[in-house]
Amino acid sequence: MSEQFERLSRLPLRDDLRGKHPYGAPQLDVPILLNVNENTYGVPDEVRQAIIAAICDEVGGLNRYPDREFTELRTNLAQYLGHGLTPDNLWAANGSNEVLQHLLQAFGGPGRSAIGFPPTYSMYPLLASSTGTRYIAGDGNGQFDLSAGDAARQVRESGANIVFLCSPNNPTGSALGLDVVEAVYEASQDAQAIVIVDEAYAEFAHTGTASALTLLEGRERLVVSRTMSKAFAMAGTRLGYLASAPEVADALRLVRLPYHLSAVTQATANAALTHSGKLLANVENIKAQRDRIVDSLRGMGLTPVASDANFVLFGGLEDPQRIWQGLLEAGVLIRDVGIPGHLRVTAGTETETTVFLGALEALLGETVS
Repeated sequence: MSEQFERLSRLPLRDDLRGKHPYGAPQLDVPILLNVNENTYGVPDEVRQAIIAAICDEVGGLNRYPDREFTELRTNLAQYLGHGLTPDNLWAANGSNEVLQHLLQAFGGPGRSAIGFPPTYSMYPLLASSTGTRYIAGDGNGQFDLSAGDAARQVRESGANIVFLCSPNNPTGSALGLDVVEAVYEASQDAQAIVIVDEAYAEFAHTGTASALTLLEGRERLVVSRTMSKAFAMAGTRLGYLASAPEVADALRLVRLPYHLSAVTQATANAALTHSGKLLANVENIKAQRDRIVDSLRGMGLTPVASDANFVLFGGLEDPQRIWQGLLEAGVLIRDVGIPGHLRVTAGTETETTVFLGALEALLGETVS
């Protein structure tokens, strides 16, 4: 690694990138991967066949550029989300990270700022940095139990041009009440800030947890971002999207790269959306394993955070690095998210969850003995 940095230092790299490490979780070859919140059930055979057929239909035209407006995809996404949304309300890109990057390119930049509330998604400050946007780390109160009043006060005092609200939050799994979103939107009025509610894990929320999609009407600065990487089991497709007032999508057209969504990506996503029922069939199973993890960890004397996502953040670990390493040696990869005394695990299949819980209990037993 030191040799790599030495080579980098010889290049005319931007000053704010010197000494930085690229974002990314460890990519290790182990039997059970529960570290990056993927849907471990995979794509059902019926949907795989539909995707293959859709891609085959596109192959003959790959010498031509794809539909730059991805019209069919926006139509399918609007139909999936409902809430009276039309294709004009939708935007999509190569993963929700690129969606967020487009928003920062259009509404951030030099002389502008964005605020988020740690602990939260670690890409927010990185995306801000890549667009020359100053990032403000608000006070997320440790476990992201933001109150409407506190969040509104921080947004108002910051004067930020962009606000990140992650719900369910990554890495804690906590969902925000709509009162927080409403209060933040009102507090951002003077700065005319774009308020982004990142709902990448919305499909895993407990019954009754409301989506910010219900707040879009009449709020032209509110954006709700989603992804097909998690609940849809389509992480390899790299398809993220947002819903907003049509003028937001018009702004993003000014900064996107030409033909940014390939014909293959569009075909894959359209086939998946046509079979959304099949792809989402395992969501309830994943939620059941998530809740099982929470209950089991409490029984082990640990402190899991109640989660509306497909993962669980848990604390009470005296030596999380030893636990992480021990699980890895047992063939289970989970995530160290940098919060002292905590680790995060993705809810997998029943079998994967059983192996994880058994290995963890054995490691905790070693500590006691």
